[in-house]
Amino acid sequence: MKRKDFIQLSALATTAMMVPNFLRATDSLVSVNGKKLVIVQLSGGNDGLNTIIPYRNDIYYKSRPTLAIKEDKLIKLNDELGMNEAMAGMKDLFDEGLLTIINNVGYPNPDRSHFRSMDIWHTASDSSDYVNTGWIGRYLDAACLGCAKPYSAIEIDDSLSLALKGQHMNGLALHDVNLFYKLVKDAEPFNKPGFNAANDNLNYLYKTLAETSSSADYLYQKSNIYHSRAAYANNGFAKDLKTISELIISDVDASVFYTSLSGFDTHVNQQSAQSTHLKELSEGLNVFVNDLKTNGRFNDVTIFVFSEFGRRVNQNASGGTDHGTANNVFVISPNLKKTGIFNETPDLARLDQGDLIHKIDFRQVYATLLSQQLGVDDEKILGRKFEQLGFV
Repeated sequence: MKRKDFIQLSALATTAMMVPNFLRATDSLVSVNGKKLVIVQLSGGNDGLNTIIPYRNDIYYKSRPTLAIKEDKLIKLNDELGMNEAMAGMKDLFDEGLLTIINNVGYPNPDRSHFRSMDIWHTASDSSDYVNTGWIGRYLDAACLGCAKPYSAIEIDDSLSLALKGQHMNGLALHDVNLFYKLVKDAEPFNKPGFNAANDNLNYLYKTLAETSSSADYLYQKSNIYHSRAAYANNGFAKDLKTISELIISDVDASVFYTSLSGFDTHVNQQSAQSTHLKELSEGLNVFVNDLKTNGRFNDVTIFVFSEFGRRVNQNASGGTDHGTANNVFVISPNLKKTGIFNETPDLARLDQGDLIHKIDFRQVYATLLSQQLGVDDEKILGRKFEQLGFV
């Protein structure tokens, strides 16, 4: 075997090791209850106070003399809170009763490191614990242990997040179905009858490649059933949402889809950068929801949007904000039990060393999504009981 061919095969198999057995072309996979959970991660720590704005609060304006968004520059939601004017698309969802905003979400003893806080959100662990499995990965473990047709989770990215890694099962990281298919097919010389693996290592790689080829065929065939004509914007996030919509509408048998939007670490010149990314988020989700609605596939979908932490209440000297703690999260669904503003606004008069104090543990949100949307035992997956919030 030529060295370059072995390297190509090894690289493909390394990718394939992240492909669970649930994506076999011969399997007919059905999620627990037919419902889908779409998770959107806002990487960098989105500033919740300039996303959902307490425009009646004097402390907000005193704390942010140049960064605060004035009343005439926002979209009013009620007599206390307004939405960043870049989020007109999400305001439409709000008005349709498809959006709930949950304030003051965080966890005890918060960590202000991007990597550590994101790990905590991914694993659903306490801030003092280090866990190597994610909450969605454990969902796969719990749902699939001992069953022939595991439930699936697909991340639209080049690498798999910790959130989707289980003890026995992993989700699938896939940025582009066609590129994944091409990568597998480029290795076809090793995937034909009569290919002779020279040793045990090559034999293992060959078997892995064969399984990956089956998975690639399944996804490629399914993804080409529906090609969206919706007016998605020409940016990476919108393209990822388009991929997810095409997979859902094409009946790819996954229960969880995961994607992210980066750029929210706004220490400097925040207003312009945050507005740009909030517009991408808002417009992308609006088109995504309407794409699913048009094709009759939105009824079973819930979208959850979060960031690893919020920002500090006071602006810094560079026209931005530094790492904070508690934040707002968004849930978009046609089956909300409480729409609009879910709970009380942030208390800016009572802070912890300049940061918002969380009132809702993010694992309460997870417990609700696991139980009510995915139909599984949340306590088994999260390791202990968290009070559900009942928003779906």
